[in-house]
Amino acid sequence: MSLNTVKRYARRSEPEEVRRAPRYRQTLVDPYRDHLRARRAEDPAVPVMRLFHEIAELGYTGSLNLLYRYLIQGRAEGDRPVITARHFTRLLLTGPDRLRDADTDLLRDLTTACPELTELARLIRVFAGLLTPAEGNDAKLTAWITAARVADLPHLHGFAHGLELDRAAVDAALTLPHHNGRTEGVNTRTKKIMRQMYGRAGFDLLRHRILLP
Repeated sequence: MSLNTVKRYARRSEPEEVRRAPRYRQTLVDPYRDHLRARRAEDPAVPVMRLFHEIAELGYTGSLNLLYRYLIQGRAEGDRPVITARHFTRLLLTGPDRLRDADTDLLRDLTTACPELTELARLIRVFAGLLTPAEGNDAKLTAWITAARVADLPHLHGFAHGLELDRAAVDAALTLPHHNGRTEGVNTRTKKIMRQMYGRAGFDLLRHRILLP
């Protein structure tokens, strides 16, 4: 077991926090989950074939094997699988126009269930809008930092403080059409070449590898 794994376990206050949520894909059975759950609560011994015919009358178009696997996995009786922090972060940071309908609904349900998450999602959307350079974004950033500091979100307070430490560069990035992405790309490539050489070659060979394709 790696040291990082031990640290991850040690940071958890409850054993349940270590549990990894099962990653089930959406299936044709999902819309009929409540019906299946209610029927199996009424009669735990109800045959799967009977359930299959019942949901087929409701519009289910999947196979019997798909329903059987769905029930075996416990997805009818158990609570809906909890979402992982990584998955939730991806939903928050993905543009709304790039989310699937199911992800959009899930994100709405999660954010509306908690005032802090509602405010976090709002602040993320506003900040994402500033990433497209435009005149006046520096003033909007000031308003955003003020709102972030007022919100009861300690992690955002640290992020806002970091923005203020390099405010001139941040304002330039949000308002000017120019950027140093190409320069940073050259720097990254140079560092990669240097790591490949492990310091065993001198400047002449490094220069040769950079200049020649």
